[in-house]
Amino acid sequence: MAKEEEFLRENEGNGAVKGHQVSRSDFPPDFVFGVATSAYQIEGACNEGGRGPSIWDAFSHTEGKILDKSNGDVAVDHYHRYMEDIDLIAKLGFGAYRFSISWSRIFPDGLGTKVNDEGITFYNNIINALLEKGIKPFVTLYHWDLPLHLDESMGGWLNKKIVEYFALYADTCFANFGDRVKNWITINEPLQTSVNGYITGIFAPGRSENSLVEPYLASHHQILAHAAAVSVYRSKYKDIQGGQVGLVVDCEWSEANSDKIEDKSAAARRLDFQIGWYLDPLYYGEYPKAMRERLGDQLPKFSEEDKKLLLNPMDFIGLNHYTTRFISHVTDSNEENSYYGAQQMERIVEWEGGKVIGEKAASEWLYVVPWGLRKVLNYVSKKYATPIYITENGMDDEDDDKLPLHEMLDDKLRVRYFKEYIASVAGAIKDGVDVRGYFAWSLVDNFEWAQGYTKRFGLVYVDYKNGLTRHPKSSAYWFSRFLKADNGKKGKED
Repeated sequence: MAKEEEFLRENEGNGAVKGHQVSRSDFPPDFVFGVATSAYQIEGACNEGGRGPSIWDAFSHTEGKILDKSNGDVAVDHYHRYMEDIDLIAKLGFGAYRFSISWSRIFPDGLGTKVNDEGITFYNNIINALLEKGIKPFVTLYHWDLPLHLDESMGGWLNKKIVEYFALYADTCFANFGDRVKNWITINEPLQTSVNGYITGIFAPGRSENSLVEPYLASHHQILAHAAAVSVYRSKYKDIQGGQVGLVVDCEWSEANSDKIEDKSAAARRLDFQIGWYLDPLYYGEYPKAMRERLGDQLPKFSEEDKKLLLNPMDFIGLNHYTTRFISHVTDSNEENSYYGAQQMERIVEWEGGKVIGEKAASEWLYVVPWGLRKVLNYVSKKYATPIYITENGMDDEDDDKLPLHEMLDDKLRVRYFKEYIASVAGAIKDGVDVRGYFAWSLVDNFEWAQGYTKRFGLVYVDYKNGLTRHPKSSAYWFSRFLKADNGKKGKED
């Protein structure tokens, strides 16, 4: 029997489409299904409503940084069309919406000296519109769009002073929105900010020249900023508002490429370098041993005062997950930077016989591997014993304006992706994992960072050439049937 067949047989139910089709009734009644977006990717209105510039405004306007030379100045104009988008969320049957607040809409310079009332009003309008439709708001405070002034004047995430500024910003959001928002996320994917912002330089602020130091400082300060915001919420707001606060980490599942101890160790190491980097300090007060052994003094140290702030457990872990890799140990890495080189591993996308690990989406890094989600959920649950929300999960298509609209809307692979990954979540719940919600990425096609508008992750197609008109795709209608199906009618949503 080939390794692939044997593996999938052993892991039956991890998303393989066999027998039972996933149904809403496979999940607890209070399980939350939602969609997710982020401010810079959808809002636009970059110079409206008192908003200050962010690092992504500067980065996207820098020659050669964005694949199609685009930017988020207009994006999909959610700033003016939020009611239309919220109506779509409601019509499709989702019970929650995860969105981010643009820090520079609240404090244009990031410093917390003067609140921008127009920004407060804009987000109040969104929150109130969601609640009127019975949709729970899940609010992310930081999704990569740091106020430009903080980066230019003090080095942004490289300066420990930013912890205070983030706490001030978080405090302002809790004070203005926390009477209605009960689910808060401090920071989205600190790994991507650190690696892509300070090692590869493919994300804002686009730095790569000091990759032995800067990514570790940026991570250190993001961890402390999260902890400071949690401390503010716990001390000032939790008793009155009764909400919960979490952090979102991202993880590509790492499956050992063989039963060799070296490969198993490499896979474990890879997970430490992805999520242990952020969660270990918050649960155990220190960076993972594997990172400390390999990076030494490149990793900053937490003071005793820092550790008191850190060990303030989160109410939930947000997990963004898209894909999986096989991991094998390598003695000598060709990687020049220490982050990848220190991991001593190779990421592999093929089974033993040469077959690809899963169908490929548009992005070069994204393969459809549903069984990986069940595995990563079990891993996080066992290691950190905290409720989990899947805060992003989805796949992209290539933008192709030569295809007729009806073909772009009939996104069969995305339908299959969601069916199988959601089945994997149901499997993890059967394993005893405390998963409380699932958010599809993304509600609408949008500005996909360095890829510009060349990749489409949305459940809803946005016609960029014809007035940004919204058109729900087949996947949106699949979700709608899945969510609205009577509990007793298993499989009817298909």
